[in-house]
Amino acid sequence: MNSETNNNGVKKYYLVTVEKTPPPADMPEGDWFRYVVSYGDSEINCVRGGTLKEVTRHAEDFVENLNVRSTMGYSGYAARSTKAKTT
Repeated sequence: MNSETNNNGVKKYYLVTVEKTPPPADMPEGDWFRYVVSYGDSEINCVRGGTLKEVTRHAEDFVENLNVRSTMGYSGYAARSTKAKTT
């Protein structure tokens, strides 16, 4: 996922990098990775524990979810409510 736009020239999220990093403070030792997701001039920096394969798969799924949500008109930065609306 290295393209900044889709086939229609619309900007989209893409995975920039996944790299090994030390564990965050107060977290257990083990394998930790930092991944960066880009959207235009904005970047989302995340840290997750696991193997390189697991974290890469998670990051790719995260990017796909953001792109689907933005295509559907949802903000990629805002959580969607799962509660049913009552009138």
